[in-house]
Amino acid sequence: MKIIKIISALLTAAVLFAGCGNGADNVVSDSSSENIDDGSVYAEFTNGMPENWECADGWTNGSMFNVTWRKDNVTFNDGRMQLIIDKDQTPTGNIPYSGGEFRSRDFYGYGRYEVSMKAIKNDGVVSSFFTYTGPTDGNPWDEIDVEIIGKDTTKVQFNYFTDSKGNHEYMHDLGFDASEDFHTYAFEWHKDKIIWFVDGVEVYSAEENIPVTEGKIMMNAWCGTGVDGWLNAFDDANMPLTAEYEWIRFTPFE
Repeated sequence: MKIIKIISALLTAAVLFAGCGNGADNVVSDSSSENIDDGSVYAEFTNGMPENWECADGWTNGSMFNVTWRKDNVTFNDGRMQLIIDKDQTPTGNIPYSGGEFRSRDFYGYGRYEVSMKAIKNDGVVSSFFTYTGPTDGNPWDEIDVEIIGKDTTKVQFNYFTDSKGNHEYMHDLGFDASEDFHTYAFEWHKDKIIWFVDGVEVYSAEENIPVTEGKIMMNAWCGTGVDGWLNAFDDANMPLTAEYEWIRFTPFE
């Protein structure tokens, strides 16, 4: 089985230009990666942009997403990755804002997914960590979510979709403010269940109609429109708004 472990890896200058914005740590031109056989993937940002990851750029999800994804909204500074919501300098249609989205190039299945992140505290926004695949990949829409809603960052929302069927939302009280410091959010994707964790403690599980299709590991930060009942109306008085990420880990099950 082909396994990739990504540690402190960088893209070449050409890939950086095509992929993500040029934060202070992106200036390193050397590229390195380590291949191992234990099935794990680990990405951290001490040296900037890791190999085998990419940024969405120049398009929008539409519907409730009131942002166009821009590579310049993904930066690397102080050993961390920043996903930024800001006013769009070149607006697409009637979409006035830009957002950041970061994702793996490869697809992953059953295993444990973990991230260390600090969310945005602001009405109308979402900071996320999730797996996703869908029609653009030639697959059914399967997804597993960790979403922190900016209107109340003392909670985290878990959700999942199987062949486009969702409505599995669950809101968990964290006991802390997710915008004030880094915390570890994780989920285990099994054939018959999903288990979510916060700082290593199991907090929720689901066992109905579990996703089956391998997906990309993804993170994004965005502001919504037409979903005020869920997110509150977007407050754009304090932009740019930044979610930060320290590291990402995937450990497959045998």
